[in-house]
Amino acid sequence: MFSDKNEFKQGFLQKLERMYGKTFPESTVQDQYFTLGQMIREYISTNWIQTNEQYRFSDSKQVYYLSIEFLLGRLLRQNLMNLGIYDVVQEGLNDLGIDFPEIEEVEHDAGLGNGGLGRLAACFLDSLASLNLPGHGYGIRYKHGLFEQKIVNGFQMELPEQWLRHGHVWEVKKPDLAVEIPFWGKVESYMEEGKMKFRHIHAEVVSAVPYDMPIVGYKTSTVNTLRMWSAEPAAYKAGRDLMKYKRETEAITEFLYPDDTHDEGKILRLKQQYFLVSASLRSIIGSYLYRFGDLHELHKHVAIHINDTHPVLAIPELMRILVDEYEFEWEQAWTVTKNTFAYTNHTTLSEALEKWPIRIFQPLLPRIYMIIDELNERFCKELWNEYPGDWKRIEEMAIISHGQVKMAHLAIVGSYSVNGVAKIHTEILKQREMNLFYQYYPTKFNSKTNGITHRRWLLNANPALTELITSAIGKEWVHTPSNLQQLTKFSDDAAFLEKLYEVKQKNKQRLADRIFKQNGIKVDPHSIFDIQVKRLHAYKRQLLNVLHILYLYNRCQEDPNYDFPPRTFIFGAKASPGYFYAKKIIKLLHTIADLVNNDPIVNGRIKLVFLENYRVSLAEEIIPAADISEQISTASKEASGTGNMKFMMNGAVTLGTLDGANIEILEQVGPENIFIFGLNAQEVMKYQQNGGYYSMEYFHHDTRIKKALTQLIDGTLPGADDHFETIYDSLLAENDQFFVLRDFDSYVRIHEAAGNAYKRRDDWNQMCLNNIAYSGYFSSDRTITEYAEDIWKIK
Repeated sequence: MFSDKNEFKQGFLQKLERMYGKTFPESTVQDQYFTLGQMIREYISTNWIQTNEQYRFSDSKQVYYLSIEFLLGRLLRQNLMNLGIYDVVQEGLNDLGIDFPEIEEVEHDAGLGNGGLGRLAACFLDSLASLNLPGHGYGIRYKHGLFEQKIVNGFQMELPEQWLRHGHVWEVKKPDLAVEIPFWGKVESYMEEGKMKFRHIHAEVVSAVPYDMPIVGYKTSTVNTLRMWSAEPAAYKAGRDLMKYKRETEAITEFLYPDDTHDEGKILRLKQQYFLVSASLRSIIGSYLYRFGDLHELHKHVAIHINDTHPVLAIPELMRILVDEYEFEWEQAWTVTKNTFAYTNHTTLSEALEKWPIRIFQPLLPRIYMIIDELNERFCKELWNEYPGDWKRIEEMAIISHGQVKMAHLAIVGSYSVNGVAKIHTEILKQREMNLFYQYYPTKFNSKTNGITHRRWLLNANPALTELITSAIGKEWVHTPSNLQQLTKFSDDAAFLEKLYEVKQKNKQRLADRIFKQNGIKVDPHSIFDIQVKRLHAYKRQLLNVLHILYLYNRCQEDPNYDFPPRTFIFGAKASPGYFYAKKIIKLLHTIADLVNNDPIVNGRIKLVFLENYRVSLAEEIIPAADISEQISTASKEASGTGNMKFMMNGAVTLGTLDGANIEILEQVGPENIFIFGLNAQEVMKYQQNGGYYSMEYFHHDTRIKKALTQLIDGTLPGADDHFETIYDSLLAENDQFFVLRDFDSYVRIHEAAGNAYKRRDDWNQMCLNNIAYSGYFSSDRTITEYAEDIWKIK
């Protein structure tokens, strides 16, 4: 398209004039962004078309990744870097007087995800394309994302994300490929040619319209596709309340994770899930039939991956399509179905394993419920043959029981592979949460430790560190991230370690500038940047971090000469709109921030900052600046974590529990390069099974805990009123479900150790270097290679 900056400039100016009918001096930054985006998408199109044609005429196996979330972040810089034209474009824009960071700010983060689940899916798509693997994503095009977070007087307020207000330059609408999805109505059975058949009548039909986005591989010609579905009204039927139908239809793809505390929200979530899988399966089957024409061998040419329980309805939907539309016998359909799907579990929390009340499920999806009911009957019969008379076991394993449809059970029964996302997570699934299924299907279970794309989280997010690494060990590490281990030969090189320190300081200064601009808080870039950014949930224990900050504040009050390295504690987190407790923790964070940030005795030695509306583009500024990475979930509760990997790759040192992938980070870097504290998973599970933990004992026997907790309710905190009684009660009256008080002393001591280590600058720089050097294992390229070889069997 363009070989040098002059050719780019000429093309850019012509494109801008054609698109907007104005000269370059008259154009706005927004005009310039959309002109550039349109040029790049057109540049991508040639390879995108060629990739699709190659897949269309190939008999090689393909994988389709179904996920309720894809947290893509901004795509402009990533696409330019992956295409290998970033430098040419930046030079051309500079010549025109355009500041690339300014033009980049115009792009909104795509509002298609929330946390680790969605970011993992985005990293996986990047790796699939970069490894030249035939893999596509299917998701939902949420008009308003999860929400845009605003903090007002310390409280979280939710506003609709307006990421589509000016359009999305990377997507292509395909209205000719829309499909219709039925809800409600009833199922009618009838006989035809001696065979029982079923038809869904009086249904309310909505149209699923696809929007395709190109997923560009890094310096390769492969461009895979992410297809996002948007709900639109289908053809009008007489007698229908048109406005009500329009509202209910558009609500399906309006927000990610509608509040499901009431039936209305549950129905909407279930609609979203069926909408996603039904539309996606029609698309997958259409592509397959074009290539092969016979669905009996679908499983030999297609792998469909279910990312957590949200897309599990794909299993009964494929059964419905094969039995009702293609007249398969039940057993034939089941053979194809159970050999087509693979399932990743992302949680050990039983409340996160979705269960749907029959009273909601059956009326909304009548034919799908019939199929699940039949699957359940047959599965229970199988279990009876294996375990005759063991009613308790059958009841616990049934897909439908106690008035609920259990999605995780359906996923395991209907898949050929079930994987956890870290070694310890998989072991907990096998030995505890899914032990009965593991006994019955021992060969289905396997572990695939999560990974992150180093192209996004190192090359893109931290160009100064990327340049330093490349100057030391060459460029090959970009294609082979395990080569980062070559950095260990510089662990005693004082000059290199000083350069590493300088890179970190520049990143910290950049974040300090952002904090001052956004929050009006002046922070010291030479203080320890201690960072916890992730979804706000009780098990992730932001509360433990906050109570420790309150303890440090109290210590300074008691002893103004208390000597410790100054710390800047930085948080970013969204609380789910219906999660009352998590919202109280956000309020507590801001209340304590008001206390410590304005106290002359503390005098800047402690600063607490909350950066609102945490998202991918903000993470790309925060993570390269971190000294300490807080990964402090209650052991056994975090399936893997991927934030821990991003921080590690950028030279932060993990301070965390033996949970999720922290254990594998410890294995990679060794105990001298990580700070581990608290109960381990076995100890937590032992308490949960046998009892023996009494939080009140810690309250009465540890004066630090007693003082901090009392301050939550005694008026010490400015403007606290009775906001924090819920938190106080959860820790004492409700016996501290996530062992915050049990781990408090251990957490204080590990922070003291980390502070002392930070004072020894050379030793700290070595720790940072070792974390970067051993982070290559956590590249999503390694993870996807394992999925491709062990689960999907794609090449």
